[in-house]
Amino acid sequence: MNNGALKDIRVLELGQLLAGPFCGQLLGDMGADVIKVEPPVTGDPMREWGQGDEKVQWEVIGRNKRSVSANLRVPEGQALVKRLIAHADVLIENFKPGTLEKWGLGPDILLAEFPNLIIARMSGYGQTGPYSDRAGFGGIGEAMGGWRYIVGEPDRPPSRMGVSIGDTLTATYGCMGVLAALHVREKTGQGQVIDTALYESVLQVMEGLVPEYDRMGLIRERSGSILKGIAPSNVYSCKDGEFMIGANKDSLWKRLATAMGCPELGDDPRYATHLARGENQTELDALINNWTKSLTMDEVDALMTEYSVPAGRVYRAPDMLADPHFQAREAIIEVETERFGPLKMQSSFPKFSRTPSSVRRPAPSIVGQHNAEIYGKLLGMGEAELAELAQQGII
Repeated sequence: MNNGALKDIRVLELGQLLAGPFCGQLLGDMGADVIKVEPPVTGDPMREWGQGDEKVQWEVIGRNKRSVSANLRVPEGQALVKRLIAHADVLIENFKPGTLEKWGLGPDILLAEFPNLIIARMSGYGQTGPYSDRAGFGGIGEAMGGWRYIVGEPDRPPSRMGVSIGDTLTATYGCMGVLAALHVREKTGQGQVIDTALYESVLQVMEGLVPEYDRMGLIRERSGSILKGIAPSNVYSCKDGEFMIGANKDSLWKRLATAMGCPELGDDPRYATHLARGENQTELDALINNWTKSLTMDEVDALMTEYSVPAGRVYRAPDMLADPHFQAREAIIEVETERFGPLKMQSSFPKFSRTPSSVRRPAPSIVGQHNAEIYGKLLGMGEAELAELAQQGII
């Protein structure tokens, strides 16, 4: 059953790989009817992405979507997709700027014909500016937006996240834009274009990086596992593993010092204030690490809970699956997929009290799996016409 907040919204997803499809996933989880347009035969390259021999990442990003195929590189495919757009509230695309325009599907044409349409565009550099026509990828946006430079150890080249954070950030901002545009449309009846750039989405989460340079000439550098001046906040070694502790507030530090059996450290001038702890960060981390090394993770966990100090294990997938909190909140769910059977994956977030998000259908296992359903019922096309389009390579 679909009781999601967007259950009356239809989304047409034209994008491939990560940014556009992840935006579609977010909207689909919130109840939207997402129709994904894929190239005939080959489909979205995400079908073959992921680690390991079995490519299961598609099962997450393709969930809650119906797949139709259309060759957007030929006029017949472009005309077919335009007919679908007439039935959509939202259009998502993450092609290189100018591609939609080349296909005769640019916002000027679409909004003139469908003034209530919301068009979410995701690209490397945005739709305007001197770099707009350059090819863009998530990692490039992370580098230009400031993320890559500050991630990693100080004596090594910049590192990357283990996930495509630039793409997913851009998709999330694109989704936020869609939700805001839907609100405006409800008031005015007018659609609009949302222009989301990879580098700007990364830039948005860079905290004080730019004003620090503007005011003081300060350039943030790589600092490994710590954030310079924020202490204690690090991963510490226990007898049987690694444990994260975040006590970078005066009151929290005092509670941690008491939990360590050294309450006097809470008022020690070297550590008593935020600035003092930052100046003595290396020494303080070593002190805490010497303490945690004498204990098991369970022992540290019990003490941190008793003294209300934010802390926790550094989880991998097996830890998440075994954790009772994940289970109680259904943070990980099991979806009956078409290709792999029951498959555990992350649930839908955030949680809504009245209009819950959900996974209502698995990712389509076949490119164009819903051609007959969508082209037939939505556009009134018959079997013979669909067969001819397929033979011509249009769908």
